[in-house]
Amino acid sequence: MKFLATTAIAALMATGAMAQDITIRLAHLNPEDPFASHSGAMGAVFKSLVESNSNGRIEVQLFPNGQLGKDNEVIEQVRSGLVESTISSSGGMAQHYPLVGVFDIPFAFPNIGVASKVIDTDSSFGEAFVADLEAKTGLEVLGLLDSGGFFAFTDSVRPIASVEDMDGLKIRTMTLPTHEAMISSLGGQPTPLPWAEVYTALQTGVADGQMNPVPIIAFAKFDEVQKYLSITNHLITPYIWTMNAEFLASLSEEDQYLVKWAADVATDAGRAMSRVIEASEKGLPALAAKMEVNVVTPEEQAKFAEAAQPAVRALIEENYGAEGTAMLEAMLSSIEEEKTDF
Repeated sequence: MKFLATTAIAALMATGAMAQDITIRLAHLNPEDPFASHSGAMGAVFKSLVESNSNGRIEVQLFPNGQLGKDNEVIEQVRSGLVESTISSSGGMAQHYPLVGVFDIPFAFPNIGVASKVIDTDSSFGEAFVADLEAKTGLEVLGLLDSGGFFAFTDSVRPIASVEDMDGLKIRTMTLPTHEAMISSLGGQPTPLPWAEVYTALQTGVADGQMNPVPIIAFAKFDEVQKYLSITNHLITPYIWTMNAEFLASLSEEDQYLVKWAADVATDAGRAMSRVIEASEKGLPALAAKMEVNVVTPEEQAKFAEAAQPAVRALIEENYGAEGTAMLEAMLSSIEEEKTDF
């Protein structure tokens, strides 16, 4: 898979370089349709702004749906300069920057308003998080936003209305130790799998269920292979937009400004599109037409949090030491700060 992806990239580089003065290849995991996914919207807006404001001198080539490989592989391609830019999940980024796991404390964010303010390059926490990620990976961060909203569970065994309902369920997780610890603490069996394998795993029973935001569940068509949708709002994770730092530095000051400005506008568009999808017929209503939907009560949410938070916190402290603990506390402090603005 990796060899095929690299070969495809080399061919694209050979053809793309002849067409324009500058070519930016932007990869992401999700559908290209800007009305189907937040990263699709981000790519479309970025491409439009960069190409129009450079009078076509800069071409943006989009590679959606994981065309260039698995998430962590594409990040490596960006780090090495094979690809200029990618919009990545926390699962993919974790293999390059493990501290992204601090976002995985269940029920840390009280609502989407607070989450949107904290998971942003302009927040006090976002600035520190981005600076540390850039220093450790050598990547340039162009955008930081949520992955599509709060996570819900889907499965094909039973509705999940309480912690007891998690018992024995094989739940697909990203390849994140924090996600695995959370599922284990709730009595489930974590089944870490890359994104490209999730649909088939659910279809064949390799996994009983999975967890993702409603917009992702919808565009991934998990309603075709899952019977139950349980609204838990237990987790919210970041999507991180990065660019090869050497490539960005090689651009003129004017072009660097254009790229950063366009990415900033596109990130806002992606964040807004997630909210639109959630609230539209493409989101929960479409899933409810095919799946049995239940909403976990606040009382049961508290029991989920009581069971899962200590396990995830302990893992962060054990695996990432004082640095991880400090990053976690900084995020929690930022959440508390943003709460006061509402």
